[in-house]
Amino acid sequence: MRNNFVRLTTVLLGIAATTLSHAQDWQPPAKDARCPSKWGAADERGALNHQKPETVLRATKLIRSGESIELGRVLGPDMAFFGTRRFSVTMKRTTAPMGANLRRSNEETVDTEIGQVGTQFDAFPHQTIANDLYNCVPMEENATRTGFNKLGVDKVGAIFTRGVMIDVAALKGVDMLDIKYEITAQDVQDALAKQGLKIEAGDAVLIHTGWGKLWGTDNPKYVSGAPGIGIGAANWLAKQDVMLLGSDNWGVEIAPNPDSKISMPVHQIALVVNGIHLLENVKLDELAAKKIYEFAFIMQPLKIKGGTGSTVAPIAVR
Repeated sequence: MRNNFVRLTTVLLGIAATTLSHAQDWQPPAKDARCPSKWGAADERGALNHQKPETVLRATKLIRSGESIELGRVLGPDMAFFGTRRFSVTMKRTTAPMGANLRRSNEETVDTEIGQVGTQFDAFPHQTIANDLYNCVPMEENATRTGFNKLGVDKVGAIFTRGVMIDVAALKGVDMLDIKYEITAQDVQDALAKQGLKIEAGDAVLIHTGWGKLWGTDNPKYVSGAPGIGIGAANWLAKQDVMLLGSDNWGVEIAPNPDSKISMPVHQIALVVNGIHLLENVKLDELAAKKIYEFAFIMQPLKIKGGTGSTVAPIAVR
């Protein structure tokens, strides 16, 4: 019996070591393994090719009560920021009282990285593998001082599709996952099974970690790291052919990565390898509290010509 126990322990340790080794040895796929995209060598839309009239019609069938739930954060100087990112507003009184009705006007000047603050949508130029963007578009040949010639966020357009919220925090019986928790493919599958749902091609998938509870209450902790999906979960979700991946944390993926030698690999897996857009800092507390797991997801990024991303205000409608 003892020998059997020793052999079993050795096998399990070997499996764990192999799994860890594979994670630590991860490298982005070679060019010939990821390009051209399955959508074609000239494609700039990636998984957004799923956005068709039938996609919208499928999503509308999920609307029964008409309840709308806002998933976007309020923009302001008290948001959580990284590095030199900022958001400042200067109010302008643009006219003196005019006419017998004494009409006046007010405007504002906003100074910010409008593509990368608040609830933010990552377009394909936001990340690279070495010098290549999605579909092996060379960065240097397409980046200009005023934007990218290809793959800009202005090419995205409206997104109206089936939304699925996967509540991993609830699966684990906590309000908020630990900062070092890496969400696995098994976690995602278990949460979906618990919720009685399956992912379909073209879905917008949002992961609830509970990390959003820190937004505006403990911004330093919020940006210090985050629980999120790991490489295995990202690859599994990509194989389900989703249109978009989002979360209530600042990077969708676990950060920092457990393997200190690699930096934000899920960004590369999603944006560069598979053409799947990312949505960060999503407000998911209301969906989680109401246990709303399936809904019509509606969003459109700002049309920033050649932009790397956009602040957005998505909604869930059920």
